[in-house]
Amino acid sequence: MLQVNYIRENREKVLERLSVRNFKQPELVDEIIRIDEERRQTQTSLDNLSAIANSSAKQIGELMRNGKKEEAEAIKQTTSANKEQIKQLSEQLAAAEQQLHQALVQLPNLPAEAVPSGTTPEENEVVYTHGSPAVLHEGAVPHWELTAKYDIIDFELGTKIAGAGFPVYKGKGARLQRALINFFLDRATESGYREMQVPLMVNEASGFGTGQLPDKEGQMYHVTEDNLYLIPTAEVPVTNLYRDIILKEEDLPVKNTAYTPCFRREAGSYGAHVRGLNRLHQFDKVELVQIVHPEQSYAVLEEMSLYVQSLLKDLGLHYRVLRLCGGDMGFTSAMTYDMEVWSAAQQRWLEVSSVSNFETYQTNRLKLRYKGHTGKTQLAHTLNGSALALPRIVAAILENCQTPEGIVLPEVLAAYTGFDRID
Repeated sequence: MLQVNYIRENREKVLERLSVRNFKQPELVDEIIRIDEERRQTQTSLDNLSAIANSSAKQIGELMRNGKKEEAEAIKQTTSANKEQIKQLSEQLAAAEQQLHQALVQLPNLPAEAVPSGTTPEENEVVYTHGSPAVLHEGAVPHWELTAKYDIIDFELGTKIAGAGFPVYKGKGARLQRALINFFLDRATESGYREMQVPLMVNEASGFGTGQLPDKEGQMYHVTEDNLYLIPTAEVPVTNLYRDIILKEEDLPVKNTAYTPCFRREAGSYGAHVRGLNRLHQFDKVELVQIVHPEQSYAVLEEMSLYVQSLLKDLGLHYRVLRLCGGDMGFTSAMTYDMEVWSAAQQRWLEVSSVSNFETYQTNRLKLRYKGHTGKTQLAHTLNGSALALPRIVAAILENCQTPEGIVLPEVLAAYTGFDRID
């Protein structure tokens, strides 16, 4: 979340950047400033009374040691009234701090200066396009027909077991899935990321730390009896490894990668655009997470974007890079690049990765800091990115690589699959 001191000292800028998001509650900024002012006044009064109480306690002790019991008792009468005031002020302070916290978590991150204004995906900025659309043979079909034809993914069987959005991968479909996971992990570790294996469920503190709670509570599967949440992305557990940690400046950047299944309720999703692998409740993804020095975070964002693009190039996919407009960005992001691949059979772009810089939004919640060479402790910056999410990558490979004789897989995967075509 945003730091209250920054909001108070930069009110106009905060309002201006929130307008880029088309934020609907700008009055919340002044409400936060008002609550904080009351909180600080209460804190000052409490500190003053506490100082008086401490001084009186010392004075009473000294008087008692000197046998001046009556004078000590007189001061005790005064301090009794102070104790009641201190109790009341402590309760007021706790209430103000809770009220301030509830207001702060409703404010999204501030978009970076380079983020364009806009409210819809159509207003996202295309910053780069690579390659050209695949030319398919007559009679080419979308991936949900290919998976049935070659018996590699069974959507109906998954529905029988768990419900819609939980496919069953079979034979070469399962091996292709495993091959892509290993390919993505190998490339990540070769690029300096440390592989982690993390829990698939997290507690409330972890969900809050990375910003999924309370903003996306309705999109997460909740294990109610244990009050745990199935992870929507490995970003949550991997970033929370560093919650309440103070790193050394020389330890930065921290680079981690993890493969996990991801679980999302995707409430309200319907229509042709979510058919097949286009939108699932459970899917596989390899995630990248970096913790970096604040001065380096935007250079790292560009580096991570280029890394994800290198994977798409290796897979021979036609893709484009979008800089998301303010209204289409995630709640916690300061700037996001989306990578989309072209589905020649569906004639539409499919999002396969988001790479985001959160600046200090997550680290303020996580209390994730680093100590500089001067000894000063400050908040680090966090970034993450999908590298990559599998369902739409699989869909694009199946559709764009189909021929009348079968599906010819990208050459780079042969060493991982053990076969070069699905027929």
